[in-house]
Amino acid sequence: MAFGWIDEQAELRRRAGLVRTLRPRPADSPLLDLASNDYLGLAHHPEVAEGAAGAARTWGGGSTGSRLVTGTTELHTELERELAGFCGFEAALVFSSGYAANLAAVTTLGPHGALIVSDALNHASLIDGCRLARGTTQVVGHADPDGVRKALGTHEGPAVVVSDTVFSVDGDAAPLAALAEACRERGAGLLVDDAHGLGVLGDGGRGAAYAAGLSGADDVVVTATLSKSLGSQGGAVLGPARVIDHLVNAARTFIFDTGLAPAAAGAALAALRLLRREPDRAARAREVAAELHARLTAAGLEAVRPDAAVVSVRAPSPEQAVRWAADCRTAGLAVGCFRPPSVPDGISRLRLTARADLSGAEIERAVRVIGKTRP
Repeated sequence: MAFGWIDEQAELRRRAGLVRTLRPRPADSPLLDLASNDYLGLAHHPEVAEGAAGAARTWGGGSTGSRLVTGTTELHTELERELAGFCGFEAALVFSSGYAANLAAVTTLGPHGALIVSDALNHASLIDGCRLARGTTQVVGHADPDGVRKALGTHEGPAVVVSDTVFSVDGDAAPLAALAEACRERGAGLLVDDAHGLGVLGDGGRGAAYAAGLSGADDVVVTATLSKSLGSQGGAVLGPARVIDHLVNAARTFIFDTGLAPAAAGAALAALRLLRREPDRAARAREVAAELHARLTAAGLEAVRPDAAVVSVRAPSPEQAVRWAADCRTAGLAVGCFRPPSVPDGISRLRLTARADLSGAEIERAVRVIGKTRP
């Protein structure tokens, strides 16, 4: 029977407690949300919503084509210009998703004959970029600059080191300055995914690369998403103009993909401008994360100290993690649930989002629910 093997895979997932299901949420969900990536609380901000609506009224519901045909509007180039300026880079290029941006950056900067050095805990989109790239990938230990040096020392040709800036599972930050130093010793490029750093780290939320003093460097490229701190949809690559020009001409997920919808571009631009006016939102997100961590550990839970806005709480097993998250939901709290294969170390977790707009009472409520429902 066609696709008969799917039933076997489904049974294996069921036995391992790894079945995933879609859960449509209503527009007016009563749940306290600590599951989304809306770090700055901007997804429902009136200015951001109007940015989306105004762009749709002006440009229509879709971009109508690929970026190189009809899919680039004046709004796209305005967003790229302001995003690059905000983060301190020479140029930027907007994609339909952060996933597409990562695939583009890794595949175009890791061509045949190149060495790609990848952190063991990198996001799936970076891993998939490595798989699709024609260069050779060498995986090194997590946040290990010496391991990067050793890997680079085995190769004489072009090389690029690839890492998240803030790792999405535990919320720990990469040692960017040390990684850049290791790269420069060997003339390698550094490509970092700042999906969880933009809007949270750096002066006024300008990102992890800005915080590390790497913005604008000719050997550093940053990818980012517009769907987290900026409350919209889409992705971007930021870096030297010659790198961005190369992506325009060589990145398949740019050339052959329909451009980002104008509404998403308008929402992201509105969020970016709001963040410029209200830079304290970034610091507030970090403060909320620190408070969540302190309260959870005081309650006897095993929580990882956050470097940005992700707070991770260890669970005993995949099955208990799923049950814990479900019990939290029943008690009115939405939390993330990470388990294999999403977590490469095999440790299941609850993943909490520290949003800048959470009140003290909401933080207290979240900690109380998590503690009360613990396995």
